[in-house]
Amino acid sequence: MTPRSLPRFPDGFLWGVSTSAHQIEGAVAEDGRGRSAWDDFTAVPGRIKDGATAAVACDHYHRYREDVGLLRELGVDAYRFSVAWPRVLPDGSVLNEAGLDFYDRLVDELCAAGVRPVPTLFHWDTPAAVEAAGGWLARDTAQRFADYAAVVAERLGDRVRQWITINEPAELTLLGYGVGQHAPGKQLVFDALPAAHHQLLGHGLAVRALRAAGAESVGIANSHGPTWAASEAPADLEAAELYDVLLNRLFADPVLTGRYPDDDLAALLPGPVAEDLKVIAEPLDFYGVNYYQPTMVGAPGPDGVEFSGVTLPPGLPFAPREIEGYPRTDFGWPVVPEALGELLRGFRERYGDALPPLVITENGCSYGGVDDAERIAYHDGHLRALHAAMAEGADVRGYFVWSLLDNFEWAEGYTQRFGLVHVDYDTLARTPKASYRWLRKALAEELR
Repeated sequence: MTPRSLPRFPDGFLWGVSTSAHQIEGAVAEDGRGRSAWDDFTAVPGRIKDGATAAVACDHYHRYREDVGLLRELGVDAYRFSVAWPRVLPDGSVLNEAGLDFYDRLVDELCAAGVRPVPTLFHWDTPAAVEAAGGWLARDTAQRFADYAAVVAERLGDRVRQWITINEPAELTLLGYGVGQHAPGKQLVFDALPAAHHQLLGHGLAVRALRAAGAESVGIANSHGPTWAASEAPADLEAAELYDVLLNRLFADPVLTGRYPDDDLAALLPGPVAEDLKVIAEPLDFYGVNYYQPTMVGAPGPDGVEFSGVTLPPGLPFAPREIEGYPRTDFGWPVVPEALGELLRGFRERYGDALPPLVITENGCSYGGVDDAERIAYHDGHLRALHAAMAEGADVRGYFVWSLLDNFEWAEGYTQRFGLVHVDYDTLARTPKASYRWLRKALAEELR
């Protein structure tokens, strides 16, 4: 049977791939880079599967030219990478010129290859010194982050036109400060909420700093997915609504509408919240959506819940449930392309004219092997769902695959492979997978 052709997307639609600094760079003790909260977290035995660290990772720091060559050969328009805050400001405040020089070289290499650089300023690697001073639980961190944004923009802004401030503040809040599965490893449950507010405040302050430096296009990358109630029972519906507020609306509403979704929730947040919201809601040129899966939620039982590799503490007012009837990735995540369309329709209905153009800043899956037919099927399905949503009116301007390379997958170490390119972690050899070749052909012949 001849495979169906992929749909053609509008002229100017941005095609890219994404990575993050801590997951691929390595070179953690070179060029004056400071320690990050993740370096400290991985140093604690038992935190990471197989005791892995990101000390070498994919060694992108030394092999970035080879990786940019892979981008050029793939035929993408853009590369979304993150800047490591502790490489640029090792103690959170004093500039390390050698660290910033690396991103200067990377941006030059991308521009020479005809690939748009799209830096994300923060992808979870808080400088250890900043974390020791309170991290994102401390209000001062928001201003320190904005100062860092200004430093990076001053150096790279002559070649970078599109910026992302913060990646997935929900995950850092929940997994890092709430349940301790990620750095910094705190288990504060609802006392983690200040970390959410301060990240959003840092985002707004960074938007202002980037605008002052002449940035043309600024956005944020938030993780989102539809929340499905486990049943129509009132307790399940109530639990699903609360989960949706905490994982979706808590991070979208303030940015897009200048309000928190619930007054009682807003009352739990620190500082002059009403004034902060004016900063948080600085107008954006695009809103980034990282989509992987929907979540089914019901009323909690008496015990803690194991879900997607995370042990949730007892006493939470909701409990995620497994979604049956769909293929699963190696991570155990259900593959539900149509839920991406559901998410985009929901955003349009909820936010209306307050919604700027969207960019899918991450979408991907974990599968092993170089002949990764499952990854091809995953992206084929999600691109068709995206195109259908756009035909219904969703204003989406770009799609970034997660990820270019297999990499350090946080608490999972090197056990989960999301890359279009296979990395041999012993030799660091790069081998393009079948999905890489499929996407290269699709970009050359069908999608554009």
